[in-house]
Amino acid sequence: MSADFLNNLENNPAFRTGKRGLFSIIFSRTVVILIALLLQIALLFVLLSPFFEYVSVLMGGVAVLTTVMLIYILNTASNPSVKLSWCVIIAALPLFGTILYFWLRFDIGSRVGRLLLRRSMDGSAGCCPHREDRMEQIKEEDRNLYNLAHYLHANGGHTVYTNTKVTYFPLGEEKYQEMLTQLEKAEKYIFLEYFTIGPSKMWDSILEVLVRKVREGVEVRVMYDGTSAISCLPYGYPKKLEQLGIRCRMFSPLLPFISTHYNNRDHRKILVIDGHTAFTGGINIQDRYINQKQVYGHWKDTAVMLRGEAAQGFTLMFLQMWNTREKEPVYEPYLTPVTAQPSEGYVIPYGDSPLDKENVGEMVYLNMLNQAREYCWIMTPYLILDNEMVTALQFAAKRGVDVRLILPHIPDKQYAFCLAQNHYRELLEAGVRIYEYTPGFVHAKVFLSDDRDAVVGTVNLDYRSLYLHFECAAYLYKVPALADIKRDFTATIAASQEVTLEDAKKLPLLTRVAGKLLKVVAPLM
Repeated sequence: MSADFLNNLENNPAFRTGKRGLFSIIFSRTVVILIALLLQIALLFVLLSPFFEYVSVLMGGVAVLTTVMLIYILNTASNPSVKLSWCVIIAALPLFGTILYFWLRFDIGSRVGRLLLRRSMDGSAGCCPHREDRMEQIKEEDRNLYNLAHYLHANGGHTVYTNTKVTYFPLGEEKYQEMLTQLEKAEKYIFLEYFTIGPSKMWDSILEVLVRKVREGVEVRVMYDGTSAISCLPYGYPKKLEQLGIRCRMFSPLLPFISTHYNNRDHRKILVIDGHTAFTGGINIQDRYINQKQVYGHWKDTAVMLRGEAAQGFTLMFLQMWNTREKEPVYEPYLTPVTAQPSEGYVIPYGDSPLDKENVGEMVYLNMLNQAREYCWIMTPYLILDNEMVTALQFAAKRGVDVRLILPHIPDKQYAFCLAQNHYRELLEAGVRIYEYTPGFVHAKVFLSDDRDAVVGTVNLDYRSLYLHFECAAYLYKVPALADIKRDFTATIAASQEVTLEDAKKLPLLTRVAGKLLKVVAPLM
């Protein structure tokens, strides 16, 4: 990064985001939001307070209400774990729990978002056509792959691609260096969509390239999740990027009123360059992801770069999200044919939306576990599982599949670690092998099975990723990069300590109790 660029950036009032200024902006807005939320809760209690003197009369009604609600919830089509959590909440707090349940059930805050996303997706229909001739070829090669490709197309419009070179990055540092290299080659457009972007060496160096590319006539768009305005960036940061010629949007900004749509965060990580090169994986744009700043030991993360046809799948996903707020969505100029990169295997870029009631991310993982014959190895930062995923992991191990989980040894969230450890014993007893990455924190989200297929993306093994967030990933089938992924798994296992059944039995009492209590509400966290 040039000294002139840094000096200009520091002297630009729009970018004076030193520690004192940044924290004062973030802190002040955070306080306003929290106060507004507390006032709304207090108002609710004030409105209900006249009825408190009739508590004894209402007890019978409360008992009837609780019984009716439990019967109703048990007969819904929800996930069993979610049902159990709601039953506990309503049994403990019948009136408040019932109000909260129906408020979330009707999901008023997400209805507008659902309509906008559906309009955007409908407008993009046919932009990345489904090749029926290719599907027929796949059907002859591998019926299981054909079934999965059919599912992803029918439930998200995702296309299976060939002619794509896949590069795997076992660390954030390696992906970061390649990002800078590819950004320098951009000639038409650059699209970035990340869960978090924060002031850092990583972002400063990327921003320098983006500003230079804008001056060269390259179209640049940046989108990040609204939670960054709480922890990373000033609320008005999009306007500051606009001043530099970069189109910028904050997904679902946090505002001082209660809404269900705040549950649905944009957890995707996508970089697209000219439609022919795309990146995805677990790496956000902050220094800890490239080990420039270590808070939880060594940060283990992964990513893939797709060069060729499959990059268009991520171009389409970015545009679908961006165009939810466009009056006249435009797709065609950005989805023109790209130069093929001859390579073996198939690639399916896919996304998962919390607004369509189809758990695509979980279905792909379950399919891999159920189809595995020799092994299925998994890296994930969190292990907060529903009954379906627990059963799939156990069943795969019980039928002789080598199932291994690599998790952090140094957690970033203690409550999440307690919940993960709460699953250790039931998985170990079924034959699943569990490893904790001793040097620090695993943030990678990778599945690898039978030297045949893999997934690299943003989908964690927790309820928020599987049910509530916008996610994305690349499904890789018999691509040469699978060998690199397997080597990374082997090296990561060698750097980890294996958790035994005896270890699980000796977990501290506080950890076991906390895990069991948290498990009751885990589906709602």
